[in-house]
Amino acid sequence: MELGISTFLETTPDLKTGLVMSHAERLRNAVEEIVVADQVGLDVYGIGEHHRIDYAGTAPAVILAAAASVTKRIRLTSAVTVLSSDDPVRVYQSFSTLDGLSNGRAEIMAGRGSFTESFPLFGYSLEDYDELFEENLELLLAIRASEKVTWRGGHRPAIHNLGVYPRSIQSPLPVWIASGGNPESAIRAGVLGLPIAFAIIGGMPENFAPLVELYKQAAIQAGHDPKTLQIATHSHGFVGDTNDQAAEAFFAPTQAQMNVIGRERGWGQHYSRATFDAARSLKGALYVGDPEYVAEKIILLRKNLGVNRFFLHVNVGTMPHQEVLHAIELFGTKVAPIVHREIARMDG
Repeated sequence: MELGISTFLETTPDLKTGLVMSHAERLRNAVEEIVVADQVGLDVYGIGEHHRIDYAGTAPAVILAAAASVTKRIRLTSAVTVLSSDDPVRVYQSFSTLDGLSNGRAEIMAGRGSFTESFPLFGYSLEDYDELFEENLELLLAIRASEKVTWRGGHRPAIHNLGVYPRSIQSPLPVWIASGGNPESAIRAGVLGLPIAFAIIGGMPENFAPLVELYKQAAIQAGHDPKTLQIATHSHGFVGDTNDQAAEAFFAPTQAQMNVIGRERGWGQHYSRATFDAARSLKGALYVGDPEYVAEKIILLRKNLGVNRFFLHVNVGTMPHQEVLHAIELFGTKVAPIVHREIARMDG
């Protein structure tokens, strides 16, 4: 089972000082985080694409390329690439370039995006939200399958027998489908035989079991070997030296950002400490605690969903950089050995 870190590169106000970190500083911090994650043996680091003032990650491939030159083993992925509002040719070129720079460590996690700022920014209509994703995914997969591409769709100019370069070192370049729990997304990934990543940021992760089964059944019916399927989940979390310390460090910045997003989306309820603590419970979707407790929750996730990869999303709101680095260090040096040891015992 692979363990990794994901981030949206938040630049929200520091709750103690009121200061807002510059995008430039957050980008440089991200590279340092990836270096630490690589050093402590984590398997993957993912950066989400957003186009708003409180996140710095508009160009994940560029940031990951900066990290590629100072890391050796860790896989580097978007989390996600908003494929509906991007050009599949440029997406492939960006990540095949990253693949070359990293000597075969690049991945694409493609999604429709939970935020919609990229659509007006790049001149797309939200009315075409689903259709754009389906067409662009089709083209992206055609590009990774063949050096020369012939393709026609309804939104992008056609391509007739044109080459797309550079080609990736990996063949094929890994493309994951990201899903927030949409059954159609699970079925689509299964039919295509692509790995899937579920974002689980609320409720109980075990409730995603029917979607995992839907994904597997769709893959089997399409003729794919179920043994080759890969399933990941992504959840908010933080590792501290003690359960109480982790909770106290993570709650306030998480509450602040969740309330911002909640107001934007009309959730109509305040993110309270009671909500936070309920999500920290063993069956909840918040992976906050000391290394032993976070490991216990990941092992339970593996038992319930059979996942091959887990992303710990650190952090939701701005936190001190050294605290984030320490959490990543604990995740790699303390949590990962417990998880790997127990899974080896389970699978053995």
